[in-house]
Amino acid sequence: MDIRQLPTPALILDQRRLRTNVRAMTERARTLGVNLRPHCKTAKSAAVAKLAIEGNFGGITVSTLREAEYFLDHGIRDILYGVGIAPNKLDLAASIAGKGADLKIVTDSVTMAQAIAAHGAPHKVLIEVDCGDARGGITPDSPELLEIARTLAAAPNVVVMGVMTHAGQSYDGRNPEAMARIAEQERASAVRAAERVRALGLECPIVSVGSTPTATFARDLSGATEMRPGVYVFYDLYQTGIGVCRIENIALSVLATVIAHRPKDNVMLIDAGALALSKDRSTEKLGRNGDCGFGLVCDPVTLAPIPGLKVAAVSQEHGRVTSEEPLPFGRLPVGSPLRILPNHACITAAGYDAYQVVDGSTEVVDRWGRCNGW
Repeated sequence: MDIRQLPTPALILDQRRLRTNVRAMTERARTLGVNLRPHCKTAKSAAVAKLAIEGNFGGITVSTLREAEYFLDHGIRDILYGVGIAPNKLDLAASIAGKGADLKIVTDSVTMAQAIAAHGAPHKVLIEVDCGDARGGITPDSPELLEIARTLAAAPNVVVMGVMTHAGQSYDGRNPEAMARIAEQERASAVRAAERVRALGLECPIVSVGSTPTATFARDLSGATEMRPGVYVFYDLYQTGIGVCRIENIALSVLATVIAHRPKDNVMLIDAGALALSKDRSTEKLGRNGDCGFGLVCDPVTLAPIPGLKVAAVSQEHGRVTSEEPLPFGRLPVGSPLRILPNHACITAAGYDAYQVVDGSTEVVDRWGRCNGW
């Protein structure tokens, strides 16, 4: 089937671009001398994950325990659940480990460390370190780091596996030099925390860092053992806008259909709105020249952006396409297919249960399922 025969909106994944992206990041990890543990929250797809771990050590990162169950069911065992564990999730985490997962959980809380220690079930734990993002984690020199480590190590069924951090502030970088500095801050914070934990007599075998910008621009990851980029498998307009990739690397798009013309407003409507594209406006941060609205409008065959066209507004099931120049209504009559490149691939993909897979053309060659929910 040609994608132009698909009901819309539909999520299109170009397998050729995907493979290029995963090969490049695998080579990047080798160059930096660390394991690659891809963050699979982006794709939430076993097919994509298996491509991403090809040639690597086989471990992945997830953002929900639902993902952990799903990937275990598809034969992937080494899993880091990279969100701070909550008390009401310990039973499920233990159950997933009991089914054969080599599951690592994360905490940055003395209270939560006490709960893990008292839970009684076997748990492998990483301590989350804040390297400047101020989201999750504790600072590498904080007294809480050692208190958490001691609390966990004292429990007979708990193993302290190491430390992890995430430089979310790398998304604020605008050039390679800035992102390289953030990558060094990320590395140094994790290594410092690991050194302090090891000084207690604990092994701390995992020192985990990662984001797609820092993985791309890090100059040295000495002391780290693994990196956890995620969106690199698909990339998106925000990653393009901050210089992490080229627009030709974006592997994900949404197929939509023109459903109405509004010539007096210089607007055409498409059947892909907030639920199909997401309401992520991250590219707005990039200024007028970098702002892609809710997505760039592309030719359905070549996936080349149509100059000037973007989705300027969305409601639940409608997208409003406009341009600073007169829209090409004659070229794009009602019923015309279009493809939209997303601002944030992870959130756009979350609205769908499957990818329609192409391989550098418009012919659908496969359908890859994905998991959703928590």
